[in-house]
Amino acid sequence: MRKMEENKMEKNKIRAVFDEKTITVYQAYCKEIALPAVENQKFVPPFKISRMTWIKPSFLWMMYRAGWATKEGQEHILAIKIKRDGFDWAIKNGCLSHFDKSIYGNEQEWRTKINTLPIRIQWDPEKDVYLNNLSYRSIQIGLSGIAVKKYVDEWITSIEDITNLCKTIHMLIEQNKINEAQKLLPKEKIYEKVGNELEPIYYLKNKKDE
Repeated sequence: MRKMEENKMEKNKIRAVFDEKTITVYQAYCKEIALPAVENQKFVPPFKISRMTWIKPSFLWMMYRAGWATKEGQEHILAIKIKRDGFDWAIKNGCLSHFDKSIYGNEQEWRTKINTLPIRIQWDPEKDVYLNNLSYRSIQIGLSGIAVKKYVDEWITSIEDITNLCKTIHMLIEQNKINEAQKLLPKEKIYEKVGNELEPIYYLKNKKDE
């Protein structure tokens, strides 16, 4: 069991662009939401704070989800820098989007958490430049309720429209200029908390299990 958990931790590590104070996450929106967000450096209507919103630290997983900014309603890719304190709060107040008996005592315990905590955590296969699955997974974080309000009002430090960069990388890949494309990719690395590596949040263990 211990070996299985170690393998899971190795595959489920957060990879992101970050510095001492911020971490970059990605979202894709239509122009009606994206352009005002960039102009105001904050999400404003028609963005709905009442709806769950998903943030993704993985650039290539965002490209997979948005089809390199070609899918309807996802024509603009935003790179959003948020405070690391906020990101860490989200992780520590999260619940997996599916029941996992190796993490939760029973299904009822999981249901209680998913119905009360404001964060959903989901691990999906990371992608290569061709958007094929890799052997390890990328985290997606769903914010709802108070978490969305904190995200919009407290965590965001900058919003940048990187759609043109995304399209340039995609064009290079289609032209089989992979080396040139890879040079433009965001330089993601394993995310750890400075001075105190994040607790085993990849399992979302309960305090009673520690």
